Amino acid sequence: MGFGGIGIPSLILILIIVILLFGTKRLRGMGSDLGSALKNFKKSVKDGTAEKNETDAEDDKVEDQSAKSVIEGEATEKDKDKV
Repeated sequence: MGFGGIGIPSLILILIIVILLFGTKRLRGMGSDLGSALKNFKKSVKDGTAEKNETDAEDDKVEDQSAKSVIEGEATEKDKDKV
């Protein structure tokens, strides 16, 4: 027995029915479309993690610069009462 009680003869019969319904040309097209979709998905996931890492690195740089800099300004009457 193969996959969950489905044997080799049953799989061959299912394959023949699918080929008769869709045809080899259409199946080939669907297979290539599926392959290119998976390839693009993997590429976008890889690019997304690389972009996230770059963004995190830029955020760290901004935080480091803001810790070293001094912001000057004037306080209004409201702000003076709070201090």
